[in-house]
Amino acid sequence: MREYLLTLCVTAAVTYLLTGPVRKFAIVAGAMPEIRARDVHREPTPRLGGIAMFFGLCAGLLVADHLANLNQVFEKSNEPRALLSGAALIWLIGVLDDKFEIDALIKLGAQMIAAGVMVMQGLTILWLPIPGVGTVALTQWQGTLLTVALVVITINAVNFVDGLDGLAAGMVCIASAAFFMYAYRIWYSYGIEAAAPATLFAAVLMGMCVGFLPHNMHPARIFMGDSGSMLIGLVLAAGAISVTGQVDPDVMKLFSGSERNAVHQMVPVYIPLLMPLTIIAIPAADLILAIVRRTWRGQSPFAADRGHLHHRLLEIGHSHSRAVLIMYFWSALIAFGALAYSVNSASMWIVLGVVGLSAVGLVLLLLPRFTPRAPRWAEAFVPPRYRRRRAAPAPGAAEGAGSAEAADDELRAPVPVGVSGGPGVPGVNGATALGARSRVPRG
Repeated sequence: MREYLLTLCVTAAVTYLLTGPVRKFAIVAGAMPEIRARDVHREPTPRLGGIAMFFGLCAGLLVADHLANLNQVFEKSNEPRALLSGAALIWLIGVLDDKFEIDALIKLGAQMIAAGVMVMQGLTILWLPIPGVGTVALTQWQGTLLTVALVVITINAVNFVDGLDGLAAGMVCIASAAFFMYAYRIWYSYGIEAAAPATLFAAVLMGMCVGFLPHNMHPARIFMGDSGSMLIGLVLAAGAISVTGQVDPDVMKLFSGSERNAVHQMVPVYIPLLMPLTIIAIPAADLILAIVRRTWRGQSPFAADRGHLHHRLLEIGHSHSRAVLIMYFWSALIAFGALAYSVNSASMWIVLGVVGLSAVGLVLLLLPRFTPRAPRWAEAFVPPRYRRRRAAPAPGAAEGAGSAEAADDELRAPVPVGVSGGPGVPGVNGATALGARSRVPRG
């Protein structure tokens, strides 16, 4: 566990430290497109955050290769090298897309090629545990098609949900945390070494997201872009493929005792069929709804719009931060609910807990206008919007405050790329300048 945590911390540190220089590079390189109709941010923001995340992935795998115990993962399995090969290819396509806006069909082909590269190096689904049937061995073509399909679906699901500041990185971080706990339990409790690569992938993925989130939380100073969203989607899919298709259920020796006990004991074997789906449950639902919605309108399934789940949360009145937190809540509920059920499927308390938390989530969805107020003693530790309102100011002060708010709203208006924001980098406004953001009008 210490080596996994060290790998996670190194990955997070490298990603965090490189994101700042990458942001400056993205501004200089012009990877900062104009605001589109479907965007929710108001100021041009640089992309290419995936560059920092990719080097964080490389650093994490490099450190793991030199650790005493994790080094055996690289000696006994070719999966880490397969992951790195596919990640490098998909990352390169993402970087080009962030800069030049590659066609969607070209990106889809690149995703399939990246999945094929991983399959050729051994990262593929070999068998499937099917309830009521047992372990079913797959042919080479069946395993390849299933692996490619899972990679493409996961990448696009994560890419579709990347619409709010910190949303995709946070949801994938929550999902990878649940997946890490599941894979580590398979590896440590059952002594199955084949689950070690998936555990390593989950730890590295958590580090990538944790290191990038401080720069990406609202208001974001940089976006991960397709170079980041497709990368973390591929890493997430690689972990699911590794633990689903490489871990032989027969090695776990769960077929013992009565039939009732065998059914409960086999839950950890069948969970790999569901865990990848629970991890991307919300992104996958958003993906399916988007395809149905666009096809119904006669549009291309890859056409962009403002009908995603996070857009709908904003439309019903939730703030940007609250919409992100609600999506975090549902992701954690689904992922950790499946994890808890895999540990003890016979417990009714787990089912009741999931039902109760689901009710809480529904209440949060129905209260978009409710803003909790912190007590007086805690106001110094919470954002201003959660503090109690002070006494109304004098009429003259109120007019001054109104004019200040109007000036602030004017500053918040979107500025197209190419309009100078004052001294500094030409064509860059205050939100995308290299220094700290300023809301005070210059005299």
